[in-house]
Amino acid sequence: MRISVICVGKVKEQYLRDAIAEYSKRLGRYCKLDIIEVADEKTPEHASEGVERQIRAKEGGRIAKHIRPDAYVIALAIDGTMLSSEGLAAHINQLGLHGESHIQLIIGGSIGLDDAILHRADYRLSFSKMTFPHQLMRVILLEQLYRAYKINTGEPYHK
Repeated sequence: MRISVICVGKVKEQYLRDAIAEYSKRLGRYCKLDIIEVADEKTPEHASEGVERQIRAKEGGRIAKHIRPDAYVIALAIDGTMLSSEGLAAHINQLGLHGESHIQLIIGGSIGLDDAILHRADYRLSFSKMTFPHQLMRVILLEQLYRAYKINTGEPYHK
């Protein structure tokens, strides 16, 4: 299985980069992982909805250039479906059983994803009703993917 994480912006904090590197290494046993970063737009403080929509559209255009037509696309969105770790594992397992060989997971920038990207997605996944920093979300996503593979292979993983 090939997993691509398409995300907006660069991770600045070393501790987050270290965690991303660690989970990327661990996932290498189970899948081919790519992390694709696209440039983010600076969002002015107190930006209007129109300005935010324009920013999401610019970032969305950059994301869209990396979406493969043959990939199964999962957008991380607060209004998406919430799954348990076991539920995410089962979803990934089912995708593999149904012939999906490439999953692309998309993490938007600080103000979310463009509607065009959300409409292109085959599935919307929510980790919580809470808002997380998009840089931290990469670590959380990679950890949950690693946990999903451990569950699917029947290997122990702490609860």
